[in-house]
Amino acid sequence: MIGYGLATIGPAIAVGLIFAAYINGVARQPESQSRLQPIAILGFALAEALAIIGIALAFVI
Repeated sequence: MIGYGLATIGPAIAVGLIFAAYINGVARQPESQSRLQPIAILGFALAEALAIIGIALAFVI
């Protein structure tokens, strides 16, 4: 379980970077929000999938 706790640091940093880039992009060009939002949500889902796979492997192994 300690290994899983350490492994969640990566997806947590990724989610932070994804939304920081999204906020920065929308702040620079507000009209691009409708184009950037689906990309940010997709990136969030993929980063969180890594954490979910990690917990599944922690219980299997």
